[in-house]
Amino acid sequence: MKRIGHGGDFFTAEETAAGPVLDVSANVNPLGMPEAARRAVVESLDLAERYPDPYCRALRAKLSGCLSVPAGWMLCGNGAADLIFRLALAERPKHALLVAPSFSEYEAALRAAGCAPRFYALRAEEGFRLGKRFLEELTPETDFAVLCNPNNPTGQLIDPGLLREIAARCEQNGARLLVDECFNGFLDDPERNSLIGLLGERSRLVLLRAFTKIYAMPGLRLGYCLSSDGALLERMAESGPPWAVSSAAQAAGEAALSDRDYLERTRRMIAGERAFLAEGLAALGLEVYPPEANYVFFRWRGARGEPLSARLLRKGVLVRDCGNYRGLDSSFLRAAVRTRAENERVLAAVGGALWEAEQ
Repeated sequence: MKRIGHGGDFFTAEETAAGPVLDVSANVNPLGMPEAARRAVVESLDLAERYPDPYCRALRAKLSGCLSVPAGWMLCGNGAADLIFRLALAERPKHALLVAPSFSEYEAALRAAGCAPRFYALRAEEGFRLGKRFLEELTPETDFAVLCNPNNPTGQLIDPGLLREIAARCEQNGARLLVDECFNGFLDDPERNSLIGLLGERSRLVLLRAFTKIYAMPGLRLGYCLSSDGALLERMAESGPPWAVSSAAQAAGEAALSDRDYLERTRRMIAGERAFLAEGLAALGLEVYPPEANYVFFRWRGARGEPLSARLLRKGVLVRDCGNYRGLDSSFLRAAVRTRAENERVLAAVGGALWEAEQ
């Protein structure tokens, strides 16, 4: 069976580790699913005897009120990955431009749609930040581009001014621009770093978001995209099976959106624990790239022989080995920001693994 090249493969890790495993490979909210969402899932079981609403009417209405975006500009899906594949199949671009390293499903979806994308390489010496060089790569024949903001796995934000320039260039050239904002909710200033205010004037723009990470419900599979291009959303809906979102996921999404304090509590916690984890890793001698989301991207330059990720798994800590990202190797790792006790456990495991590696 082919292994899934993502974080969060907890069950495989359990087979490998000798004892209990702390999973910091998946960037999920450490506060856990909102209690109201948990209750909604249980109560939704009575609806399981009927097909779910294929149009997610109630959920889109709730999202519309929260985001101040028309419900007709929304399409819900079975997680963000489902919508990425639907978009690629609906558009079937010929000349796509991706960033590397970044989330692998963009490339997988494009190749499934018959497109071999070009890559813009982020540079370690530039802190893996997107620069104005990207504008030069948006040639007239480019018909599709994807950006992740903040980027996964590097955790770096795109300068808001540059992001708006890119959106304008794509609109001018007729290129579809997908901006993945799935980690936007963890940022200190989410609104400043979102293009949601441009949807009305940029018909070629598509924004991607999910409940997966911010509301800690990856097992329920719930994502949504935003676009003012209604015809595109119709094509996307037709590019996959119906009933993509279960009744339980729809109910959980609606309930989660009602807990407005949850996001504020999340941001306060993440801001403090992110700094604690990043500073702790740097103090251990690791190269840490300044984090801006709910995960820390770092490098062990002393990597020789067995990767640090394997050493940590023996100590019961599952980090994301970034060796299968385009442009990276196993010396690069990513760890999700968790609670103080869990972050302390990560730092203790890293310190022990580094000490053993030097013996």
